[in-house]
Amino acid sequence: MTDAERYLEGRWRRILARTPTRGPSSWLVEFLAFGLKQAWACVFGGALLAVIVAVRLWYPSDAALARNDFLTLAAVAIQVVMVATRLETWRELRVIVLFHVVGTVMEVFKTDVGSWAYGADGVLRIAGVPLFSGFMYAAVGSYLVRVYRLFDLRFTRYPPVWVTAVLAGAIYLNFFTHHYVWDLRWILVAATIVVFGRTVMSFRVFRWTGRMPVLVAFALVAVFIWLAENIATLSGAWSYPDQEGGWQLVSAAKLVSWALLMIISVVLVTWVYPPRAPDDAE
Repeated sequence: MTDAERYLEGRWRRILARTPTRGPSSWLVEFLAFGLKQAWACVFGGALLAVIVAVRLWYPSDAALARNDFLTLAAVAIQVVMVATRLETWRELRVIVLFHVVGTVMEVFKTDVGSWAYGADGVLRIAGVPLFSGFMYAAVGSYLVRVYRLFDLRFTRYPPVWVTAVLAGAIYLNFFTHHYVWDLRWILVAATIVVFGRTVMSFRVFRWTGRMPVLVAFALVAVFIWLAENIATLSGAWSYPDQEGGWQLVSAAKLVSWALLMIISVVLVTWVYPPRAPDDAE
C-alpha cells in the first residue's frame, strides 16, 4: 500500500479490532470493511463520474471554457492529486497511462465508425474525441491496481501470462476488425472461459479471506462499469446511436464488451503486479 493508505488502514484496523470476532456483528464488520475498500478503490472513477454529473447539472451553457475541455482539465487535476497525495504510486501511474493510450486509440476508431459520439465543443481533443474519454479507461485501470493491493489478491491456477496476453491481444483486435469481418466476440468469450475457467481469486477483507471464481469477478466488475456508463450517458458525456432521439438504457449487450475489456485490463495490470499464488499453495 501507499504511505497514505497504510496510515488510513492502520487507523480503521485499530477501530475494527475492538469489534466482535464472531456472530452477526463480525459479519457486519466484514461487510462494512469490504464496502470501504471498494469505495476507496473506486475513488478516481467515482470522482470523475461525480464531475461528469456535476457538469451536466450546473456547468454554465455560456461559459468561455467548453464543457468537454473542463472535463479534461478536471480529470488531469484528479490524476495529479492522486499521485501528489500518494494515493497512487508512480509505478501504478505507468499502467494507468497505458490504459489511457489504449482507450483513446479505440475511442478515435469507434467514433469514426459511428459506434458512439461526443459533443463537438472544445479544443482538447484528438480526431473529434475529447481527451477526457481516455481518463475513463484510466479510471478502470486505477480501480484494478488499487483493488489488487487493497484486497491482497491472490490467484490459484492462474493461466500462463503469455496465454492471457495473446487472448487480450485478440480481444483488442476484434474491437476494431469486427466492423469489417466476422465478429469473433463469442469465440473470444468461449476462449476466456477455457483460459480462466479454473482460476480462483482469493481476497482479504479484514479478518476474513474470501474466494471467488475469477470469471465471476470479471462479470461483476463489468456490471458496475455498465451502471456507471448509464450514468455518464444520462449526463451527456457521450451518446450511442439509439440515444440520439432521447436517452435510454445502454444495451445489455455492452456487458459482454465490458467483460472482454476486463481481460485486457487484467493483462495490463499484471505488468505492474504479477499474479501471486496464496501463501498456503505449493
